[in-house]
Amino acid sequence: MILDRNNMKRLMLLIFYTIVLLALALKPERALAAFLWAFGLLAPFLCGAAIAFVLNVPMRFIESLLSGGKAAREGSFKRPLSLVITLAFVSFALGIVFFLLYPELADTFRSLGEMIPQFFLNLQVFLEEKFAREPEILEFISVMWEEINWKSMLEQIGGFVTTGAGSVLSSAFNAAASIASGLTAFGIAFIFAIYILLQKERLARQFKKLFYAYFPERTVNEWLRIGRMAEQTFSKFLAGQCMEAVILGTMFFIALSLLKLPYALLIGVLIAFTALIPVFGAFIGCAVGTFLTLVVNPVQAVWFVIVFFVLQQIEGNLIYPHVVGNSVGLPSIWVLAAVSIGGSMLGILGMLVFIPLASVAYALVREDADRRLKKKASRPAPQTGK
Repeated sequence: MILDRNNMKRLMLLIFYTIVLLALALKPERALAAFLWAFGLLAPFLCGAAIAFVLNVPMRFIESLLSGGKAAREGSFKRPLSLVITLAFVSFALGIVFFLLYPELADTFRSLGEMIPQFFLNLQVFLEEKFAREPEILEFISVMWEEINWKSMLEQIGGFVTTGAGSVLSSAFNAAASIASGLTAFGIAFIFAIYILLQKERLARQFKKLFYAYFPERTVNEWLRIGRMAEQTFSKFLAGQCMEAVILGTMFFIALSLLKLPYALLIGVLIAFTALIPVFGAFIGCAVGTFLTLVVNPVQAVWFVIVFFVLQQIEGNLIYPHVVGNSVGLPSIWVLAAVSIGGSMLGILGMLVFIPLASVAYALVREDADRRLKKKASRPAPQTGK
């Protein structure tokens, strides 16, 4: 083999891959530790890139409004203006949610503290009346209830709080250091995100220049095409998921308010936030909402569950397919598979990321399959001898 420039490059890559595979096979724990160390160093910048990607969706829309439907030119005042408007809008939306929810949460916790003991007493009376003709069951309930020493439980909770105060005070410095470290990392991520949003065209040109310098042009063109497809899919999915969550939360708030069920605003906002988790998120909100309503009135809890399933059917059959399903172009069965696999691997983050990733993979496989079928169809049929 002639050791020209291309062969030397292939040989160096082969040696590098061999070393990486040997390190993973012989010392997997050290390889994992090295990966986590490197990830920890890059975490603020990765978080900043994620923040920039999320903020870029409303920022691009505001840019198009300011530019009359066109993208803002690089260096134009419309770029920083659209960024300021985006940050103000996001801060205002989060502030509105906080100021609406804070008094509601305070009232909820206060009422729960008063209602939960009464709820258990009512439950005991209900069970005793229900099984009045079943002495065995009644005796079992009374024995079980007597074994739950509420006074002792409260004393243990109070003791835990009292004894835990010392440890909390002793670890206050560590907690403050962790908070300071987290705020510093978030500050770095936020500044990095602002830089990306203000200089995104310049950064894109720099990365393209590097790619074209070190990789074949055909390969880079394919990477850029896939990157554009992924960016469009992620943006549409993010916008569609947020819109779907707002619609669902509003529907719940209106329905619960009309039926005069408790905690309508709190449950509506809670379901809107949990609905950001694809497929399973709304059911988490349903569980919490059912518990909150059950403590107040068990009959109202039944009505809440009925309302939830009715609105869930409307959302699943009418809203989600049009708002989110069309935005990613992924069949429902693959959405469920992506959510299941992503959730098992990376939790909630995996659920959010794997749907657009699966959509991109689905589109690429479909393109490749269509290309192969056309190639086969264009081949001449084999001639059979007589």
